Amino acid sequence: MSRPNRDEPMRVGDSLRDVMKSLRPDDQRTAPAPMAAIGGVFGRWDEAVGAAVAAHVQPVKLDGTTLVVEVDDPAWATQMRFLEGTLRTRLAEVAGATVERIEVRVGKRR
Repeated sequence: MSRPNRDEPMRVGDSLRDVMKSLRPDDQRTAPAPMAAIGGVFGRWDEAVGAAVAAHVQPVKLDGTTLVVEVDDPAWATQMRFLEGTLRTRLAEVAGATVERIEVRVGKRR
């Protein structure tokens, strides 16, 4: 919400709404993920993906239907491309989460 006169006061709520909108481009705005889905993904991660994957891949955040994960090695980033479809299915079955996309970030080795 722009102000025609910058000298006029602005409601804090309007100002914060403008700030929040500016933090994400229009084409990336998504509805927040339901709390149950977030709890399911984080709480049942090991069960959903298996011990071998969980040892190297951890969920970071669920943004709408995009799951952001961190891997401990670039090789696991490649592996995630091959496993993405299977992991999305398992997360739906085990955690009740709708994940349409998995974004992979390489983090520090554990």
